[in-house]
Amino acid sequence: MKSPVLIAVLFSVALTACDKKPDDTHPAVPAGSKVEIFAPADGDRIEAKAQIKLDYDIVLGGEGDHAHLYVDDRRIAMLRKMKDSYMIFPLETGVHEICIKVVNGNHTPIGVTRCIKVTVG
Repeated sequence: MKSPVLIAVLFSVALTACDKKPDDTHPAVPAGSKVEIFAPADGDRIEAKAQIKLDYDIVLGGEGDHAHLYVDDRRIAMLRKMKDSYMIFPLETGVHEICIKVVNGNHTPIGVTRCIKVTVG
């Protein structure tokens, strides 16, 4: 017969493991790594049917190899230049999230991210 204490401990461990959030698995942000988005600014309003000029600066640090650009959780570009501009296609009317994530050579995010929200229309 199994000990009630052992069963309670195993149950507690199982609950703790299930409670872990996905972001808990990210390694610590590498020292010196950063992503800055200069334009557009967070909260900017963008004219409908206009391309969006994204001005950014990236410092890779640690395991960083390059960066990915996302619009509404959809990867739209791979960024290899660390300080540059990128023209984003015109977006539908509404609120959109634009993110740059530093990734390693296997394209896995290393925890260095910058996101902004813009409103189109």
